[in-house]
Amino acid sequence: VDWVTEEEDAVEMALEQFSDVVQRCQAVRDENFSPADFDLFQAAGKACIEQGHSAQVLSIVVDEKNENIVRYMGWNLLEPLVKVLLMKEDKSRPHCHAILTHLIEVCSPKELVVGLLEQVEEADSDAIPETILLLLKPLQIVLLKLGKKKASSVGMVLSTVLSQMAQLPVPLSKEQEEDDVFGLCRCCTALLDFIRPFVEEVKENVKHSRGYFRDTELKGEILKFCMKSLSEPLLEVQLKDPDTLEQSPLRDFATEILVILSSIGEPLPDLLCHNLLRKRDVPGFLEEEVRYPKESLACLAYLLFVKHIAMDIFPAVLSPIFLLQCNMDYVELLLSRTEETQLQKGLELYEKTLVRVEDSSLPVDLLDLKTFFSVPQNLVKVMTLCPVQDVRTKGLSVFQLSIDKYNTEAKYKFFRCMLRTSEHAGVEGYIIKNIKNQIDLSLKPGNENEWFLGKQLLPLLHQVLCLPQGPETDLLHGLDRIMESLNLLRYLLIRDKEVENKTGIWNELYKIEENFLKPLRTGLNMSKAHYEAELKSVKENRKSSGAGSKAAACTVTVGNETLPNMTPEMQLQVLQSALFTFDLIESVLARIEEIAEAKGRV
Repeated sequence: VDWVTEEEDAVEMALEQFSDVVQRCQAVRDENFSPADFDLFQAAGKACIEQGHSAQVLSIVVDEKNENIVRYMGWNLLEPLVKVLLMKEDKSRPHCHAILTHLIEVCSPKELVVGLLEQVEEADSDAIPETILLLLKPLQIVLLKLGKKKASSVGMVLSTVLSQMAQLPVPLSKEQEEDDVFGLCRCCTALLDFIRPFVEEVKENVKHSRGYFRDTELKGEILKFCMKSLSEPLLEVQLKDPDTLEQSPLRDFATEILVILSSIGEPLPDLLCHNLLRKRDVPGFLEEEVRYPKESLACLAYLLFVKHIAMDIFPAVLSPIFLLQCNMDYVELLLSRTEETQLQKGLELYEKTLVRVEDSSLPVDLLDLKTFFSVPQNLVKVMTLCPVQDVRTKGLSVFQLSIDKYNTEAKYKFFRCMLRTSEHAGVEGYIIKNIKNQIDLSLKPGNENEWFLGKQLLPLLHQVLCLPQGPETDLLHGLDRIMESLNLLRYLLIRDKEVENKTGIWNELYKIEENFLKPLRTGLNMSKAHYEAELKSVKENRKSSGAGSKAAACTVTVGNETLPNMTPEMQLQVLQSALFTFDLIESVLARIEEIAEAKGRV
């Protein structure tokens, strides 16, 4: 009972203090209130609202005699009002909503913007979406009151809201987007409603400018918002197709962002080609790199060409090769990332852009461009280092697709470049297999060319048919390259008759013998002898340890590397597998020597 009485006394005291400070301040003109007045008004008002007496506060706030006080001090009540409004079952909510509505009508718009944004910024992590949804409409009303001076405040609101939304988890599955447990989808939808009148204002300016529209500060803020939205959350989101999810708030958000860009005087083709044509003079308030971030434009390209969003407002007059040049910057950026989502988007964008290009049509000049060198290097990293099997497989598929699009000379130059820069035997083996396919095509009637036959081919063959480390080459590590090189040589000796010698292989056989076959034979013999000795040693150790004793883990040294601790059975398996691999190499090598000897060339 005493506790209840004390609480009631405290409420009564707060109400008295609030009434007293309001009554005292009625005599103050304009905004000449003292700091003590502000502090007492805020403290007493907060106590009244939080303790359920918002009805009394409402009656005081709407009293015409107190209009001047509310105009200059009312925004101090925003914190307790928002706190109560977020409590869905609180009986005081209707009164608090009425107070908030009155404050928006009466208080200074600038102070309200600051006060409302402060509530958005300070929202608890689990209350971010509800706070945004609650305050976006009041913020919109207040900003529209600022007239021509609102641009910077609009930008501040958009930036703050997007920063808070960045803390919300992105829905991954169809079910997560439908349930929207964390509120990102609802926030995106509300944000579109919030920005609509500001977009309409810029659209009107564009419409009446008759082609001479210069950037306004408001347009700059909306452009910043669109660019930031593209980089986050849209770059992280895996949008669902209409067949999978008919009503998708995130897809609608992405669509609207692209429509807004086009409507405010930022044509989508110009944005897409921005990095290619960025020497143009762009007026405005932001530096170009900040104004058009590359990762935002990468997301724009992905939405256009992979998801076909807003393609109805994208003209189909740009050539496929030009579009490829535009998109290579974005593919390079996405494939340089480590996040699986962005790697997948980079692969999809590259694939969809390449599909538009006719096979064997890309000219050799493109290989002089930086991105046409760096993108294959990034693709190789994806194919060899990405921990996700599906992504690695997709990377290989897109890598082959890119090879198919080059013309004959470009393929030749591309293969030479990849062999020179690659440090992965599997990738080198794959390139050599492609070289074999190109030679095979060139040997067929009607497909003759100067790059994969005759004297132009020979430097490429010598680049393939060699052992860079001579007999000391690690044959197991380089197995993929060595086997494909041997298969290529065997194919050439069988397919290209000595009397025709279209590839020129028969004239070069003595060099290949010295630089490739002899060092390989020596290295093979050395490796087999080493592994056979190790195998014999493991078997002897196994016998001496006794058939009944428990197998102990021990180490085996192969070359200069010590294998991890293994049981004798595991060691035997590894060593026998290596010897089997050497036998495989030796069988192909023996067949090549047999063909060459039959011709009297070795």
